[in-house]
Amino acid sequence: MRIGSILENKIIEKRIAITPDIIKKYSSLGFEVCLSENYGSHLGIKDDEYLKLGAKVLQDENEILRSSDIVVQLGMLQDEKSSILKENQILIGALNPYDNKDRLEKLSKNKINIFSLELLPRITRAQSMDILSSQANLAGYKAVIESFSNFEKAIPMMMTAAGTIPAAKVLVVGAGVAGLQAIATAKRMGAIVFATDVRIASKEQVESLGGKFLLVEGSESLETEGGYAKEASDDFKKKQEELISETLKKIDIVICTALIPGKKAPLIIKDNMINNMQPGSVIYDLAAVQGGNTAFTEVDKIVEKNGVKIMGENNILNKLPVSASSLYAKNMFNFIENLFDKKNKKFNINYEDEIINKTLIK
Repeated sequence: MRIGSILENKIIEKRIAITPDIIKKYSSLGFEVCLSENYGSHLGIKDDEYLKLGAKVLQDENEILRSSDIVVQLGMLQDEKSSILKENQILIGALNPYDNKDRLEKLSKNKINIFSLELLPRITRAQSMDILSSQANLAGYKAVIESFSNFEKAIPMMMTAAGTIPAAKVLVVGAGVAGLQAIATAKRMGAIVFATDVRIASKEQVESLGGKFLLVEGSESLETEGGYAKEASDDFKKKQEELISETLKKIDIVICTALIPGKKAPLIIKDNMINNMQPGSVIYDLAAVQGGNTAFTEVDKIVEKNGVKIMGENNILNKLPVSASSLYAKNMFNFIENLFDKKNKKFNINYEDEIINKTLIK
């Protein structure tokens, strides 16, 4: 049995799906690992490191795709590469099923088994495979670091003989995995942190990290059965807008993390709100790729409006590719281990397994 992975387009994706520390685990399942030449060289991982652990390194990426029983990637393969895949092969990755629906359906019709890990159910057994959580955790941390580096004042309160510098005030919009990590990171660095979310259940989590939860008056929990946020009513949006608008007048840094799976990111911070913010404030918008949570967010640009810097990136994890790859590779292995029948040494696509059923593109 062979598991293969080829290079991503490094301009848009620096993470890799197989790291050296995971090779032995694949070998223990009876897999031969096959990677393209210079697979991890941009992360400081030489081919020799993989070879010493028993992996094969090939120059011909097409041969890797043709000969592998299972192909693991970060994103969707380019059309010319995916056309090489044949019946009964398995493709696993973060394949963006909402934007790549037609391409994935075409592959599925060709009897290729496709699993997109963004679709994992939020159940206890799937936690070790949950790429959204592992990657969002790092994104929330890095968003705080990036915004603080662009804020031209000190973050913690500092008492000196010359006077006192007040602590920076941070607002985190959206208290999912990324938002909670942003709260924890900002608190560790000495900021005063506020947070808001449409899910009332997140109030306790925010407060446990030392944040102050901004509760919309008369709100009800807007949470799906899978634990994700769902779209709010017009009445809720109006009340939330009033609360955030008033809060932003005293906020120095905003971290936006609000996303709805498969939909455009909700517009939460409007132009009039930004106009009322203090000049020198910074907004980091993690929802930039899905349209952004602010009126002025642009991907891979720092937009300045009324003295407020608004930041958003196509892939913030490209700034933490080593850590992000390590976690992603472990998530991937845990998913494959669940898919593999150790006794009979073959893959078992068991439709009664919720993890398999939910992630399989049908």
